[in-house]
Amino acid sequence: MRDVAIEEIRGERGAFEVRLTARQEQARRVLLCTGMIDELPDLDGFTALWGTSIFQCPYCHGWEAQDRRFAYLAEKVETLDFALLLRGWSGDVVALTDGRYDVPTPVRQRLESAGVPIDERRISRLSSKDGRLEHVEFVEGGPLRRDVLFAQPAQRQVDVVRSLALALDPAGLVQVDEMSRETSTPGIYAAGDLVMRPQGAILAAASGMLAAARLNQALTAELATSGGLP
Repeated sequence: MRDVAIEEIRGERGAFEVRLTARQEQARRVLLCTGMIDELPDLDGFTALWGTSIFQCPYCHGWEAQDRRFAYLAEKVETLDFALLLRGWSGDVVALTDGRYDVPTPVRQRLESAGVPIDERRISRLSSKDGRLEHVEFVEGGPLRRDVLFAQPAQRQVDVVRSLALALDPAGLVQVDEMSRETSTPGIYAAGDLVMRPQGAILAAASGMLAAARLNQALTAELATSGGLP
């Protein structure tokens, strides 16, 4: 089996046309499990370290990186408390604001009480050695020695999902019916990272199994009542 790109999905429930790179397929239903695209920040050194020294989730990578020097890049003041969670894996955690906002006093006091200092300087680049993070460098002042950086970049839907004009929630995730797992377009279902904020392989697989079961139930009932089953 060879992977091929899906270029377009059109039609309606029971009669979808899926245009691939070199051919076209017919489908009664469509299940989207495309994941999301991470939009990495335009920060010198970030892309090269993504997935090796820069991570999104401590539940995925915290154990392997435990007890090392952590930093957390909080792009919004509302996310600063995430640094508190990282204290479960390291006693050396620094929150970085990149000079984007003022930190309210209650937030500052909460992090400081947990032993998490806040560095509010503008970041100039991330320096590395042998593919691993070494320092966070700033526009002013000396560098900060760090081994691991946690960050949560913005995400967007893949082009084929965006082209379907499905209803999205305020976070940009595809909205699905809680029971049927169907999107705002009848006959198109969605599962995995593109529908939920907690993201991970096990969660995505569970979501996919549920959506596939709901899809199968609907399709089986349709075929049975229309004489399509033996």
